[in-house]
Amino acid sequence: MDVNQAKQEHLLALKVMRLTKPTLFTNLPVTCEDRDLPGDLFGQLMREDPSTIKGAEILMLGEMLTLPQNFGNIFLGETFSSYISVHNDSNQVVKDILVKADLQTSSQRLNLSASNSAVSELKPECCIDDVIHHEVKEIGTHILVCAVSYTTQYGEKLYFRKFFKFQVLKPLDVKTKFYNAESDLSSVTDEVFLEAQIQNITTSPMFMEKVSLEPSLMYNVTELNTVAAGDEGESTFGKMSYLQPMDTRQYLYCLKPKPEYAEKAGVIKGVTVIGKLDIVWKTNLGERGRLQTSQLQRMAPGYGDIRLSLEMIPDTVNLEEPFDIICKITNCSERTMDLVLEMCNTRSIHWCGVSGRQLGKLSPGAFLSLPLILLSSIQGLQSISGLRLTDTFLKRTYEYDDIAQVCVVCPYTSNEC
Repeated sequence: MDVNQAKQEHLLALKVMRLTKPTLFTNLPVTCEDRDLPGDLFGQLMREDPSTIKGAEILMLGEMLTLPQNFGNIFLGETFSSYISVHNDSNQVVKDILVKADLQTSSQRLNLSASNSAVSELKPECCIDDVIHHEVKEIGTHILVCAVSYTTQYGEKLYFRKFFKFQVLKPLDVKTKFYNAESDLSSVTDEVFLEAQIQNITTSPMFMEKVSLEPSLMYNVTELNTVAAGDEGESTFGKMSYLQPMDTRQYLYCLKPKPEYAEKAGVIKGVTVIGKLDIVWKTNLGERGRLQTSQLQRMAPGYGDIRLSLEMIPDTVNLEEPFDIICKITNCSERTMDLVLEMCNTRSIHWCGVSGRQLGKLSPGAFLSLPLILLSSIQGLQSISGLRLTDTFLKRTYEYDDIAQVCVVCPYTSNEC
């Protein structure tokens, strides 16, 4: 084949156009004072301009829509839509036309054609139209490959294709932080607090339609992004949930183990998968985008071999009067323990009972409730400390300080902590 041979002219023409919504027309207003040479001439021209907003002519943003003039940016999570048209520019009938559209990413090749069957014939000045849609799920370079094959009326089979390259950008920067907190007295295991920091790294504002956390199977989630306002909660971000370019917003969630897993301290201890974030937003004139993070991982809390928690403690107690608390001792290890309880008095808190008593054997994952009696000799907010557990099998001692705090008041005065 002669390399200098002229490139063959095809009978069909392929046109590809990205489908995006229009934008509001913008103009640069020119204003001047009345004492200037033009006087009110520029102001009068702007008032007569049909693209300006009546009564707000000096604003750059108009009230007319403008069709997109370029390809624009495509962000992860948005839907890429494209219009593909094959037109018969010749004066002869073309047969067996097959139009194929593939999207090549860094990891896969996707077929986006609505139909893979060939069109039997295409008359002169007629066209084949197709619209493709694809939710973008990868960042980086994407190549839209459009291929057309057809047969001329003389039986010659021809083929050509075109490539359209575009970049998919990252719209949001998501950072997460986990906090392991001691649970309330009605629960056995710890709560987990998740803080999600979401930053808009695009050049246009976003309307945050939904930011939710889908928990893993072992947890229930409570959103902490609303404040009580009448019967319904009001968002902490206000009624208009807009996120301006480069702005950051913090979302907070609380996860609690489900009741069937709450008693299994050993199981919850090893759970590191919390869930995933589901983020939905809208840009420009309602273009929708959605992102789901991968499964969020946290560092498992270290309870040690034995975990001591409180099941019951009064809010306030009287000075020099005994009060009751109930402790819960859970064996978080994989071996059986033989426990001995020792109680050590502090400067303000005094334990009532026998120190050094045997609690018996505690199998792995098991727990026992332990009622105790205390007495405070000092008024104010006091810390409960001085418990010691010893495993006689391994001769290992576990000390617990700052177990809880209690408010001590004098019943004969009005002073409270």
